[in-house]
This record gives sequence, structure tokens and C-alpha cells, in this order.
Amino acid sequence: MNTVNGGISFWYAQDGAPVPREPLPGDSSADVCIVGGGYTGLWTAYYLKKAVPFLNITVLEARFCGYGASGRNGGWLYNGIAGRDRYARLHGHDAAVRLQQAMNDTVDEVVRVAGEEKIDADIHKGGVLEVARTPAQLQRLKDFHSVEIAFGEKDRILLGARETAERVHVSGAVAGSWTPHGARLHPVKLVKGLAAAVEALGVTVHESTPVTEIRPKHAVTPYGTVRAPYILRCTEGFTASLKGQHRTWLPMNSSMIVTEPLPDNAWDEIGWSGRETLGDMAHAYMYAQRTADNRIAIGGRGAPYRYGSRAATTADTARTGPATVEALREILIRFFPRLDGAQIAHAWSGVLGVPRDWCATATLDRSTGLGWAGGYVGSGVATSNLAARTLRDLIQQDSGQSGPTDLTALPWVNHKVRKWEPEPLRWLGIHTLYAAYRRADRLEAATHTPTTARLATLADKISGRH
Repeated sequence: MNTVNGGISFWYAQDGAPVPREPLPGDSSADVCIVGGGYTGLWTAYYLKKAVPFLNITVLEARFCGYGASGRNGGWLYNGIAGRDRYARLHGHDAAVRLQQAMNDTVDEVVRVAGEEKIDADIHKGGVLEVARTPAQLQRLKDFHSVEIAFGEKDRILLGARETAERVHVSGAVAGSWTPHGARLHPVKLVKGLAAAVEALGVTVHESTPVTEIRPKHAVTPYGTVRAPYILRCTEGFTASLKGQHRTWLPMNSSMIVTEPLPDNAWDEIGWSGRETLGDMAHAYMYAQRTADNRIAIGGRGAPYRYGSRAATTADTARTGPATVEALREILIRFFPRLDGAQIAHAWSGVLGVPRDWCATATLDRSTGLGWAGGYVGSGVATSNLAARTLRDLIQQDSGQSGPTDLTALPWVNHKVRKWEPEPLRWLGIHTLYAAYRRADRLEAATHTPTTARLATLADKISGRH
């Protein structure tokens, strides 16, 4: 059969496109205006409206809720957060431990709210399994495992080759690290359910309403301007399309494929009965899940960045290049040789937001009323929820409705970072970075060296990732 390519994502192909909501009818006002109808924007609207029911909240979405990363991601609800090590250096180890604990709790918070709001998002809390397949990956896995323990993950388990295979039979896996703080989910079912829950609370959601400029107390669109004391930017990988934000966060591309449903005899060999989310310790890493209808959805970086920070603004640009589809299929077969003849049902791409220092943040400028959250670097399914609750607390604190909270004291709050370099330096840097990572992975596999390739270490330092 022919692979479906583009069309937003498999998740929308499976669950159906949403019924369109009305665009902004003209100039209006609100207490809080949220720009972006993805996880961050919808969670923020949800928690604000729950905390202060009388608030007039408007959400503005350029296409439809979940059009961006929230409807295209790999369905990893897990406790990773971008920038934790840097925050430990800036604010101390204990502060970073508190941030990690907040992320651990966030996984359970999303599961709790989904249950409370009766959102059936195929959530299965099987934890996260990271595997190593080469000697260098094994050393990185051990180092990674030790660091996670040091940051408070006392329930994380280091697994040998046999124990790893008993969970998921990944060909060539020599070790694994498993944490219970993770769940598989269906991204579109979650974002659709969340949008419906927000509207049921009385939040106004306008779709097909692109915001072209954000300034204090104003969100400007082609259909009119929304005026509000608080304007919150929740645009993640689409931030570069806003006036004055072209170099704020880099829109990084990530691509995915999904198989047809696999037969029982394939699962007998693969295992994966715990339905853990699955990743590896490669520099150009992969991420995968076993879906509720027994497919494997697997993703990774293809062409990582489009010149000039062009994001996937149409269904066509969500298409995945043939080389990327084949590269992802090769990873699938490398991990599970049994699936050499498996059909690929769908391929798609999307963008995620990357700050120059690779650190996620939640921020409110009290002098202007402008706030923003994002820069999740691919870990946004859970981090967006923590960001939303943090923005809620920051607004309540600023408006005098509450004092500081545990969330507003986390080290990622109000973090500032410099802008990305202008073109062509941005394009050259990102493409060189990922070429170096892929080259390092090939070298490590070919030489069986137990140490990380110098090329990858150099790339990490130059990029500012570590």
C-alpha cells in the first residue's frame, strides 16, 4: 500500500479533523488573551478559569487547536524537561531537584485531569524505557541513569540486556534505564478533549485567527485586535512568525512514521506488553510508542531546520521527505528486524521550539503584562502542563490574588536567553550540528568504542546544549 504523507499527522487521520470554530469577529477585550491553541495555551486557559471563574479569557489560534506540535508529537507524556542541568548550574542543585520533582508530579497531574474531565486519550502509564545498543551508548546510559538518580529519581531502575529484552525485545540492546514517570497517549485525543473542556468552562476560543503582532495589552490579528491586561504567547515552534520574534526560538523539525497494526505473532516476539514509551541513547535519538491499536509510531530528526525559520504552516510542508521516511524505517527495522516487511501507514512532520540555550521557560513580565512559555525542545506534552500552572500562579501573584507559590519559585521561571544568530549562520549551525551527531553515531557503531565520539562532544559545546 502507499504511505500517506503529510496531512497534519496520523493522529488526525485516525481521529478526524475538528469542527472549525469561528474566527475573531472584530476588535474585542478580555482579562487574559492567550495566543496559541496548543497544549500550553489550552492548559493555561483551563487552570486560570478553574482558579478564577469570572475571568474573561480569549484564546486565539491561527489554524485550529492542536494544529502544531500538540497534534503531531510522539505521544510521550514524560518527566523530561529541557535545560535542567543548566538550571542546576545557575541556581544550584536543590533548585533543579525541585524542578525535576515538579515534572515527575506533572505526569500524574495530566493523567488526573484527563480522568476528571473524561478525556479518553488512550493514556497508559507504562513508564519510559531508554535503551543502549553500542558500548558508547551504554556508557552514556549509565551516566544518564546516575544523573537522574542524583536529581531525585529514586524509583528509576537500571536494566541489563536480559531485563531490557523482557520489557521490549530491541535487537542489540545491551542495557536500559526505566522510570515510572511516563505514559503513552494519543496526542490529538488529548488536545481535542482539552479544547472542549476549556470551552465548557466558558473560555472563548477563536480559530483561523493568526496573530501577527503581540505588544503590551494588544494581540493584533487581520480580523481585529484583542486588548487585555495580560497577553500570553504560547506559540512554541511558530513563534518566529510573530513580528519581532524571528530569532527568539528556532523552529526545529521532527518527523514521524507509523506502521499498520501489527499481528499478534509480531508482538509475541517484540514483547512491549508494558507499553512503555521507548527511546535510545544515540546522539540523533529516536522516540517511539506502541499505540492503543497495536501500531508502532516512531520519530526522530530528519531535515532539522528550514532556512529562515520557516515553520510547517501548510499541510504540504508537513510532508516528510523520502530520505527521512527511509531513515526512520531503517531505525524501525534495526530495532525490530522482525518488521522488515511491515507497511508504513503514515509519515508526517512538525516543528518544536528551541531557545538558543536549549532551556524551557515560563515567564511573566510584570511591567508589560506580556507572558510566554515554551522552548520545550521536544518535551512539551508534560512540560506544557507545568508551564500553564506556573503562568496561572504568576498572573494570580501579579494581580494580588495570591502570593508566591512553589511553582513560581522554580528556577526556570523568568529565565532570559539571547536570540539565535541571523541567517545563514542559523541554518549552517543547525545542519552542521545534526550532521555531526549522525556521523558520531555511525562512528560509535562501527568502532565499538566505549567513549562518546569527540565529534558529538564538540557539537554539544558549540551548540550550547550542555
